[in-house]
Amino acid sequence: MAAEAVGGEAPTLFLRKATGLVRGWSVRDSMIYACLATNFVTLAIYEFAFAAPAFPKGQIITSVVISGIWVSFLVVAYAGLVVTIPRAGGDYVWQTRILNGGLGFVMAATGWWFILWLWAPIYGNILAVQFFEPIWATMKWTWPGSGTTAGAAWFGTHTGIFTVSLITIALAGLLVSIGMAGYARFQKWCFYGGLVGFAVIVVLLLVNSHTAFVNSFNLEAHNLFGVNNAYGLTQKNAGAISGYAPSHLSFGPLGPTMLLVPVMMFFILWPNWGATLYGEIRGASDFKRVISGMFGGLWITVLLTVVFLLLIDKTFGWAFYQNGNQLNYQAFILNPHVKTVLPIWPYPVLFAAWLVHNTAFQVILILVMSLWFFGWVGTLFLSSTRVIFAAAFDRVLPDRAAEVSEKRKVPFYSLVLMLLPAVVLSAVYAYNGTFVTYTYDATLVIAVTFLFSAIAVVLLPFIKKDLWQASPASRIRLLGVPIVPLAGWVTIGLLGFNLYEWFTNASYGVNFHPSLLFMLGMYVLAVVVYGVAWVVRRRQGIDLSLVNKEIPVE
Repeated sequence: MAAEAVGGEAPTLFLRKATGLVRGWSVRDSMIYACLATNFVTLAIYEFAFAAPAFPKGQIITSVVISGIWVSFLVVAYAGLVVTIPRAGGDYVWQTRILNGGLGFVMAATGWWFILWLWAPIYGNILAVQFFEPIWATMKWTWPGSGTTAGAAWFGTHTGIFTVSLITIALAGLLVSIGMAGYARFQKWCFYGGLVGFAVIVVLLLVNSHTAFVNSFNLEAHNLFGVNNAYGLTQKNAGAISGYAPSHLSFGPLGPTMLLVPVMMFFILWPNWGATLYGEIRGASDFKRVISGMFGGLWITVLLTVVFLLLIDKTFGWAFYQNGNQLNYQAFILNPHVKTVLPIWPYPVLFAAWLVHNTAFQVILILVMSLWFFGWVGTLFLSSTRVIFAAAFDRVLPDRAAEVSEKRKVPFYSLVLMLLPAVVLSAVYAYNGTFVTYTYDATLVIAVTFLFSAIAVVLLPFIKKDLWQASPASRIRLLGVPIVPLAGWVTIGLLGFNLYEWFTNASYGVNFHPSLLFMLGMYVLAVVVYGVAWVVRRRQGIDLSLVNKEIPVE
């Protein structure tokens, strides 16, 4: 696990005198990363079709705004932690130093390492429904596969799901391997390119009427899939669902809308996704610079989402949008006997592209909007590798996991610890239908990790007084009251509310006992890893409890 002391010297607490990482990112890079992490295309639009239909009386736009305001307090709390201990590893470093070494490792390893293995096939499914399926359908390709699973349908088969997951894992691994500087350039190109694609869609939806959309939708659905009167059929089939009726776009009612907030967490809870990277971001000790990156990314996402949904209402029709999502939700989640009108996922980008009856234009728009995925896919592993690195630097994990490449400063062995298990679990996900339900708690587990960081920021002024008083966060006050611990309390309220709803309301689909047991097994695995590390390091003369009393070197 680690080398013994050489020449009779007592082993040092940390692996070496410097991490080997460099501060290669700017505040703008962190803001783009935060915006892509809270991705309105890959995550928001995806979630609106898979979970939001469970609460048809709730108002999506209102819930997005409420969620954005509430998550803003999480941003303040995390900014306070970043400037207090601006090191690679984020939640792991903060929780092990402020709360407890073993507790911090278990929370961070489970929420930033193990659970991200399960996100690989989720990312892959998004790539399938937002890239491969619409491209194949638009081009009318009938390969690979045969019969009813030919062409676009193949990506929903066992082999198709596994293949796309492998492509996703390979892309994420490649992007992490090019280093922080290369990653920043790539995500910047994707972000700006994605904004261009969004601007095109905005223009299309602004200049075209609802009638024009209905005609275009019916025409393209007939040309591509042989479906007649697809728009009317969508309305009719959704209307036949027992107990369901689409709501009008408005502010409330507030009760059902608040029930949508836990749904929104699937995409809007992640502006702090770069928190583990602040050992490699310039200005990490400046509270204003840190908060501007996360806050900017969050509210750009909120703005884009609200604009997009308002235009959907204008041109698609709000009832039609809800009905299409409801049919998808019923067919794939609740009732397999319900049939969707179209044989592919209801991708609004594809429907907007249908307003121009030109195959080349449609394909190009889908490709440009896919930049939102390709700029985002690296988030699958990048942040997690820094948690693994930090734990190895603290000597909890094998030393190799803290090694960085000479040229690009990439912790390749940490990356391997993400890649290989992700491949295995993706195979299980693809070929075992039951295992798919185990991924439903993927957001919940990360939220638990965030909750303990919120607890850490609340306790920081009391149990680490010197550290708090030296922190720039202690000087951020409102009417004489430190706002960072206050933001921590509000964040605890946010996460507590979501966790309560997830655990008690079956409509969210995350409180399946097999899934909860699987997640519990991940926590047990983390406990075992830490226990083994404690024993091994003790034999080597290293006391891990002493490591956690020191701030990691840069």
